[in-house]
Amino acid sequence: MAARGVGVLTRWSLCSRRGRVHRPVFRLVSSAGPAAADLGRDEQPPGSEVPGTEDKTPKKRFSEVQRERREQAQRTALIHCPNKISEKKFLKYLSQHGPIKNHFFYESFGLYALVEFCQKDSIDSLKHGSHTPSLSTEAAIPFRSRFFSLRQRNPSSQSSEQSCVKISSQVPPTNRKLFDVLYYAESVDDQLNNLLKASELTEENTKLRYLTCSLIEDIAAAYFPSCTVRPFGSSVNTFGKLGCDLDMFLDLDEFRENTTNKNVGNFLMEFQVKSVPSERIATQKILSVIGECLDHFGPGCVGLQKILNARCPLVRFSHQPSGFQCDLTTNNRIALKSSELLYIYGALDSRVRALVFSIRHWARTHSLTSSIPGAWITNFSLTMMVIFFLQRRSPPILPTLDSLKSLAGAEDKCIIEGNNCTFLSDLNKIKPSGNTETLELLLKEFFEYFGNFAFNKNSINIRQGKEQNKPDSSPLYIQNPFETSLNVSKNVSQSQMQKFVDLARESAWILDQEDRASSDDRPWGLAALLLPSIISKSHAKRSKNKPASERVRSLLESIKQGNTADPASTDGERTMNTQT
Repeated sequence: MAARGVGVLTRWSLCSRRGRVHRPVFRLVSSAGPAAADLGRDEQPPGSEVPGTEDKTPKKRFSEVQRERREQAQRTALIHCPNKISEKKFLKYLSQHGPIKNHFFYESFGLYALVEFCQKDSIDSLKHGSHTPSLSTEAAIPFRSRFFSLRQRNPSSQSSEQSCVKISSQVPPTNRKLFDVLYYAESVDDQLNNLLKASELTEENTKLRYLTCSLIEDIAAAYFPSCTVRPFGSSVNTFGKLGCDLDMFLDLDEFRENTTNKNVGNFLMEFQVKSVPSERIATQKILSVIGECLDHFGPGCVGLQKILNARCPLVRFSHQPSGFQCDLTTNNRIALKSSELLYIYGALDSRVRALVFSIRHWARTHSLTSSIPGAWITNFSLTMMVIFFLQRRSPPILPTLDSLKSLAGAEDKCIIEGNNCTFLSDLNKIKPSGNTETLELLLKEFFEYFGNFAFNKNSINIRQGKEQNKPDSSPLYIQNPFETSLNVSKNVSQSQMQKFVDLARESAWILDQEDRASSDDRPWGLAALLLPSIISKSHAKRSKNKPASERVRSLLESIKQGNTADPASTDGERTMNTQT
């Protein structure tokens, strides 16, 4: 497909171009060599691989990635820096505590540096060389963590010095950048891959997420020395985008496992503990105390809320140094298992993540999803729908969960709260799909498939990968992959379900009617699907072929009249920079 110009939609100074164009790259590399090398491997031109052919390099298990990231975080420090600082002097000062493996600077509420040492002992040395500040009008709580502030002895002498550090962006790309990414692409496949590259979590942002969990773990360890705080959900399942929340859970099961079968002879030694009537009450009490500790003693933890009466009790707070909105639960092991399953599906085929990111973006643009709880479809539900759709292809692109269970070995067996969560964890033992369909075809047929899906009688089940009669009258029924009696989309209303169906049909029509020969002057491919829709309460009275043509025509007409706002201020602004 010929490259498209920016077109009249943007109303920018850039001229429409024909022929091959250079796609812009938005990944910002940090100042450290190893991180830059990691990111460089991610900068392969999207679409360069033949669909269905994957990298033959052995893939790491989810547990291996978690373990390596946790170890990495434990020898990492977070430092609040002066606004004007010399990177060379900064590194020379810190190097007295040991060799530095990696570092990068970013901005949140001020300038921060994430510094990864080669050895964990360097953190102890840094702590030993630091002191608690004395405040003139307030009292300081002497909490010692791996979150430091670097101050200059003679700030006046540094006032004229220019800050010479590279800043790594931790925020989502703007609407303008995303539109650029879509317009400069050479094909629909490239559009989907470029959107993925521009939106996914960077190496730096991932490190910052694991470090934030590690800092929270240091606080919880005051009460539970053997506990771990693990990220789950979008932060680890490879489907998270920049700006998404950080879900974490306090894992106490590992402590229990480490204290069993360690006694020999005729005696059994046990800890003295307090007892409560139920596991739920124990969870609420633990989270309440940890929440108080975070609120009173956790540097940078603000706006704490205890939501203890929810189905899954949690503590919500903002971590200002990292800029993350955090939700902390406890012993939520099924959620981590779900994260591992999505990690496997995302790693099996490069088309999976590109398709999920684009469909989620499409859904958020049209207000099918929202960061506010309600009757909307969730991102998790959309991901389940994409996985189910890919299981239904011929040949299948993704295996069913039951087939992954049949491949599992004894070491993969996992029963959580009576639910069978067993599946093969070694990705290298899963046979690649022979399906070579393009992303363009898959995107169009996703909308066609679910635009004509019998939601009134059938449910979605990724365990078996086939349509089944739904057990109740919920507008959308998606079986929880592990707690199989639950519907993960029970919250979705009939009106929202109908809106999804109508938008899916409209999107399939747009992709099917695309006029490649005359599309240089208007949005095309994925970009055309992100235009404001005229779907409304009266959409049922309109013909099936009318909405898309009216939508494009009305937008072009408004541009000619000079009434179109800058793309960065359109309705999409509310949807592109929010959580996953």
